[in-house]
Amino acid sequence: MIIGLTGKNAAGKGEIANHLKSKGFVYFSLSDALREEATKRGLEHSRDNLINLGNEMRETFGNGILAKKINEKIKKEKNLGKKDFAIDSIRNPGEIKELRKNEGFLLVGVVADQKIRFQRLMKRGRLGDSANFEEFKKHEDMENNDEASGQQLDKCLKMADKHINSNGTIEEANKEFDEWVGGLK
Repeated sequence: MIIGLTGKNAAGKGEIANHLKSKGFVYFSLSDALREEATKRGLEHSRDNLINLGNEMRETFGNGILAKKINEKIKKEKNLGKKDFAIDSIRNPGEIKELRKNEGFLLVGVVADQKIRFQRLMKRGRLGDSANFEEFKKHEDMENNDEASGQQLDKCLKMADKHINSNGTIEEANKEFDEWVGGLK
């Protein structure tokens, strides 16, 4: 089973990913490919730098480039006998199209209200996160554009096979996810 995770900043994707890792899923993040490229270029791993770099890579190499890199890693892991994967940081429909080439791929949209997500963001204090609510909203607008090579989170969420409500506790979101997956088997 290959579970892809999409959703807006601080929606709870990382918590669902941690839940999957605890169940033995091999974890990959499309953002890891961006961080690797940023490091090669000597760029700070700020949110703005990673967004710009992702847009550039999609424009240069196609919208599915980050997912292609992950598909190569999935193939290697499958050859080692692994069969369950969690893929995080899916932000462009081209990435979904590429990941859907994998048999058993399912896309989960993790959703939470904007104010709840901002509160979570403030608690985690990650490099490049917004300093205030206005900046947070500005970043969200950047992540929802209609540029083919840009981040299109709303479009990605519309393509999801399942939406998990993450407004409550981590345990509630994980329970909703587990019930859905249990119904698939």
